[in-house]
Amino acid sequence: MDVNQFHRIAKALADPRRFEILTAISSADELSCGKIVEQFSVSQATISHHLKELVNAGLAQSRRDGQYCYYKLCPEIVSDYIAQLEQVILVSSQLQK
Repeated sequence: MDVNQFHRIAKALADPRRFEILTAISSADELSCGKIVEQFSVSQATISHHLKELVNAGLAQSRRDGQYCYYKLCPEIVSDYIAQLEQVILVSSQLQK
């Protein structure tokens, strides 16, 4: 994972709504945009914007089936991000000693 993707993920996860959407996606194999909209009290356009940010960060993948778009978690990217974040925190804590 390069530094740019690390920062895109951090930015994507900093938004509480995006984090909630990612959590919803992670609870299923995949979810349609419509099903995600049903779970949150925001517009379809707002959900679509958040989903786009999650996809751009690499945290989610999308696939189109006719008029429907489905989203699923990218667990390998999430794992890579967590590992890199742990490394950053470890190095930072060692520098402070």
